[in-house]
Amino acid sequence: MQYLVSVIDDKTNSATPSELGAIDAFNDRLRAEGHWVFAGGLAAPSTATVIDSRGGEALFTDGPFLESKEYLAGFWIIEAPDLDVALRLAAAGSKHCNRKVEVRPFL
Repeated sequence: MQYLVSVIDDKTNSATPSELGAIDAFNDRLRAEGHWVFAGGLAAPSTATVIDSRGGEALFTDGPFLESKEYLAGFWIIEAPDLDVALRLAAAGSKHCNRKVEVRPFL
């Protein structure tokens, strides 16, 4: 089963060189153990654009658009046989990126 491991940041979305090195090492581990599917970091929330089409017409709003102390800074999509393994991997990822993570299974 595949899981989304979201990296939650309360900082400026700028990983230090040492954090980036640790994340690269964790990515290598995921690949070596067969859990790697895809991963990526995201630009700061100020670069976001929200598109809302609920009123029938597309309304575009430039970011930052949420009043939040935390935001999505990056993610991993991992392959794991069950939630326990996904949580163990996510805990290791959290230590490597020095940030909170959230785990959700894909439906």
